[in-house]
Amino acid sequence: MKMKLQKYIYLGHAALILFIGCAWAAFKVPARKPGTEIKTLVIDAGHGGYDHGCMYGGANEKDITLSISNKLGKLISDSFKNIKVIYIRQSDSFVELHERAEIANKNNADFFLSVHVNASTSPSAYGTETYAMGLHKTVGNLLVAKRENASILLENDYQTKYDGFDPSSAEGHIIFSLFQNQFLKQSLDMAAHVEKNFKQMNRYSRGVKQAGFLVLWKTAMPSVLVETGYLSNNIERKYLTSASGQDSTAMVIFKAFVEYKNEVEGKK
Repeated sequence: MKMKLQKYIYLGHAALILFIGCAWAAFKVPARKPGTEIKTLVIDAGHGGYDHGCMYGGANEKDITLSISNKLGKLISDSFKNIKVIYIRQSDSFVELHERAEIANKNNADFFLSVHVNASTSPSAYGTETYAMGLHKTVGNLLVAKRENASILLENDYQTKYDGFDPSSAEGHIIFSLFQNQFLKQSLDMAAHVEKNFKQMNRYSRGVKQAGFLVLWKTAMPSVLVETGYLSNNIERKYLTSASGQDSTAMVIFKAFVEYKNEVEGKK
């Protein structure tokens, strides 16, 4: 497996110039001034509509992400009247991955936050992890990105919309993950706040990670994807489907956002 992954990384570097050229031609990140006040936040409830996400024990990822996202948005709106909260979806609707980034970009958002639920073939896997757009460093990160990116298979003409990207190809994901935008440090800072607060709430944190997520690819602002737990784990599924578990998860992300906001704006 190690040798196979090294082979993929080699292929990725070999195709880097071609890939970046194509990606940059299709999309160019506009310059933004760091350290400015956060006025607009986009909250993306993962999946939706006929895209159920992962499904275990009668629970759907799309329902959990929607509930957590709505709770999170309310916490922020109630606490910060000067922040505009934009929801990618507030109902059980399907939104294509590229459209999610476009909504954030058109509204000149200051941060993009995508909420998801994890899954594994091992029922013992558990814990939270928060991702920024970047290079896959483990096979596990690659598998998470492949599962989340598979949503584009439900879209019409996805190969044209995503520059020929094949979500079933490991090589394609390796090459794609080499694309990083200018907001990587800010994204990683927010991810660190999220995972720190999960630890403080006695959740097991699997750490801050990087991977090639299509939903983060074209966002022209700092952005993270939060995997709030494993639906494939019986204990975490019970927690994530409960009102109290969803409230606690929303509160964790809210506290992390407040810390990140104060840090970016230079406040104590």
